[in-house]
Amino acid sequence: MLRTLARRALQALVVLIGVVLLIFVMLRIVPGNPIETMMGEHANAETIARMTKEMGLDQPLLTQFFRYIGSAFRGDFGTSYSLGKPVAQLIGNAFVNTLLLAVFAAVFAWIFGITCGIISAVKKNRLTDRIFMGVSLLGISLPVFMSAMFLQYIFAFKLHWLPISGTDSWTGFILPAIALGWNSAGQVAQITRTTLLETLQEDYIDTARAKGRGPTGVLLRHALRNAMLPVLTMMTIQFSGLLSGAVITETVFSINGVGRLMVQAISGRDIPLLQATALLATTVVILGNLLADSLYSVLDPRIRKEG
Repeated sequence: MLRTLARRALQALVVLIGVVLLIFVMLRIVPGNPIETMMGEHANAETIARMTKEMGLDQPLLTQFFRYIGSAFRGDFGTSYSLGKPVAQLIGNAFVNTLLLAVFAAVFAWIFGITCGIISAVKKNRLTDRIFMGVSLLGISLPVFMSAMFLQYIFAFKLHWLPISGTDSWTGFILPAIALGWNSAGQVAQITRTTLLETLQEDYIDTARAKGRGPTGVLLRHALRNAMLPVLTMMTIQFSGLLSGAVITETVFSINGVGRLMVQAISGRDIPLLQATALLATTVVILGNLLADSLYSVLDPRIRKEG
């Protein structure tokens, strides 16, 4: 199993380096001069040339790439063109809010999704099943920005129960977490229902019932425990997705997180900041998938034997 995990970790590292190179090249072949964008339309040619040289943007692309890799390993991602601060400091400050938002969204998605999936499986083909699966399907189908604006309008603007934006208190995370986690909750609900229904048809479930186990005991001690393996794997991948995919939610709710920082970097053609935020998002997704593979191998002996 250790060899399998080591091989997957090496593959993840190769993918990460490839993605970093792709991001690096794409940001530099986009038309336009980032120095002109940073300094405005009134900057003269001499100043632009001097700043380009000071920032190393006049060097060969390969030289710039290896310089960036070496600095990144030391934790130095450069200085933001638009904000004039170290990129590592900006991301460090913003990452706290993004992490809190992802945690709240994941907790909502997992609790709501698993509960809906269990109830729908138990009440298969009844009205309760259709209602819960309808809510989960709506969460999957509805774009995040529409969910966010709907929640803002109902619970903040009309009912005044929660803040409409910002994170001055923990209540400011409730609406963004629901908006961000609703899609994941729908996915968890559907896969929980499907796997639980399949598990309930297994022979050992009939054996447990024949031994006098009650419906609750059969569900919790036998069916649910075995049906949760694919659900746990999805939950692990989902968390990395929530952590790296909060761009729209943070923008709508004015949360100073990494996603909103990325939007600012794109609008200002801030290459160092955009590189670092894209690298962080990529790293989180790769680590999430690696963790999901590792978790699956640990929980399922068949995967370890195949590895």
